[in-house]
Amino acid sequence: MIHGGNVWGSDAPSRWLDFSANLRPEGMPEWAGQVMKSALADARYYPDIAMTAARAGLAAYAGVTEDCVLPTAGGAVAIDLALSLSAGKVHLRMPTFGEYAQRAIIHGRELASFGDSIACGDTLMLCNPNNPTGHALTPSEVLNIHKKAAKHQATLVVDEAFIDYCAENSVRKHISNDLIIVGSLTKTLCIPGVRLGYVLADPKVISVLEKKDLPWSLNMLASAVAANLPAHLDEIKADAAMNQQRRAQMVQALIARGAMVHPSQANFLLVDFGRDMTEDVLKLRDVGILVRTCASFGLGTEYLRLAVKTKEENERLVNALWERY
Repeated sequence: MIHGGNVWGSDAPSRWLDFSANLRPEGMPEWAGQVMKSALADARYYPDIAMTAARAGLAAYAGVTEDCVLPTAGGAVAIDLALSLSAGKVHLRMPTFGEYAQRAIIHGRELASFGDSIACGDTLMLCNPNNPTGHALTPSEVLNIHKKAAKHQATLVVDEAFIDYCAENSVRKHISNDLIIVGSLTKTLCIPGVRLGYVLADPKVISVLEKKDLPWSLNMLASAVAANLPAHLDEIKADAAMNQQRRAQMVQALIARGAMVHPSQANFLLVDFGRDMTEDVLKLRDVGILVRTCASFGLGTEYLRLAVKTKEENERLVNALWERY
């Protein structure tokens, strides 16, 4: 997997100012740390194999019934499970997250584009908001794609990993046997090391996926966080509002320096610097800053995907990018 957040090149991961992974800038919320600390007392027991409390918490968070939820050990597992459901082609809308193609190939499935003809048993894989562009389709646009897929007895899988930053664009309320949602709380809560994801789908689809998933795949810490989500929805909304403000300031700063920034509704920006950024990436590493190159998305060396962090951290990045110009 080609991914951001590779801070383990030294024995002090906290030394990096990491713009390569799109995580909550302040780190893990205090409440999440507290519930995980309390959950450690139960680590001596096997987790609840039915994931009852986690299901209830995720159902309340997503606004669906509990039988429509499957908690997973991160978003990657949710994606893998969804792509294991059939054997037809997997249609991708490029540029997008490279893991979709990798998992499809591992499952022996052929790749196609959104412009190709759709056949029975195919899967249309859509990231909304899209990674790496940050562009979000409206619910009507997503549902039109679903209508097209359903006409050919194909399935639409929507990855809503970044949907907390534009919750109004979610299609969670429209899940069915051929409209499946996958996602995670990794970015929203800055808990990539805990691995908390989910699948939302028709109960019959959830039942099939449960049989495919490994038993006890959700650990006690992830389960505790999921169970406590309903009490903290206002905090998640407040974080999204803060991200929107910081993102707008960062866009202005980048444009003022001559960069081209793609419109984004997520917690990251796709930036075209109009020049080869290979040397810049290395120089940023020398001063402790990590950024995400976009080769794995099929984009050129002039592009970087930059996380939106605090105002001060964003300013430090922008200044470092143009320090030698």
